Amino acid sequence: MNSFCEPLGLSYPIIQAPMAGVSTPALAVAVSEAGALGSLAAAALPHPEALAQQLAALAAATNRPINVNVFCHQPCPADPAHDAQWLGYLAPFFSALDSMPPSQLQEVYPSFRTDDTLLAVLVQARPRVISFHFGLPTTAQLAALRQTGAMLLACVTSPAEAQAAEAAGVDMLVAQGVEAGGHRGTFDPAFEPNLATLDLTRQLVQHSRLPVIAAGGLMDGADLAAAMRAGAVAGQLGTAFAACPESAASPAYRAALLHRPPLSTELTAVISGRPARGLVNRFMEDIDQPGRPPVAAYSRAYQAGKALVAAAQQAGEPGFAVQWAGTGVGRSRALPAAELVRTLAAELHQALT
Repeated sequence: MNSFCEPLGLSYPIIQAPMAGVSTPALAVAVSEAGALGSLAAAALPHPEALAQQLAALAAATNRPINVNVFCHQPCPADPAHDAQWLGYLAPFFSALDSMPPSQLQEVYPSFRTDDTLLAVLVQARPRVISFHFGLPTTAQLAALRQTGAMLLACVTSPAEAQAAEAAGVDMLVAQGVEAGGHRGTFDPAFEPNLATLDLTRQLVQHSRLPVIAAGGLMDGADLAAAMRAGAVAGQLGTAFAACPESAASPAYRAALLHRPPLSTELTAVISGRPARGLVNRFMEDIDQPGRPPVAAYSRAYQAGKALVAAAQQAGEPGFAVQWAGTGVGRSRALPAAELVRTLAAELHQALT
């Protein structure tokens, strides 16, 4: 019996990571229809009504479970002086692209913690799985979500975060190691634990009563088997699904994921204001330099980062392209999502037997 698969009626202990900006409803449906768990990133949608529409479309497309992911970061108070300092630092990079930075910064991704309209959408839609990134919902929000009967997953990057999530009453922990692509799920961006996926998984399995899902650097069935030998009940894969034709990755992004020899990845906070791992680009090489001022707070810094990417695209400069990827990127496969799920399942079975 698998405590993750059985309640959801899944065939395989595999989750497609939410990947805001890269995942699509088509990807989630294909993964779930193949017997794994597809995911939808609510943060990538412009407003709660858009999420309601997508959840309705998903319900019409499949009766399989879908995981809906929300960002639960602690909102930062406005700090115009700090924002202005960061924009001033970025100004020469904009100027070199014949562009101007934004005059001021605003939140790009509001926190679920302050969005009761989004909460109402989830309560009404009743998705089978709801997951949290960057922290936890408020106590009242968690109580409302528990009433829906959804399985609640919390991304954690340290034993301390796992303890907080367990005390809050979530159902399972997603142990995100430092190898993971995209944004680290740390509750406090000023504290950056660097635990590897399997090390973190083993610690949480030993010290928490909750089931643990491993995430970070998992690309094939052998990786999944290693995670399950470490005590995980499932594995969450993001980079592995980014190259699927159902994803929203651009042609250049897909080419970079499949580049051989594999391109390097690094962690940086200068793009969004929170640590995130991606393929090395000019943000990391030119902007994230010693002596730079403190980055503007998430997600206001992301407005500046996105504006610089847009300016670079307009100028025909590909070096600022943001291509999130984990350390296992060199093993990316451009398979249709359903085929990738079946391949992962076969590899997992072979590795375990």
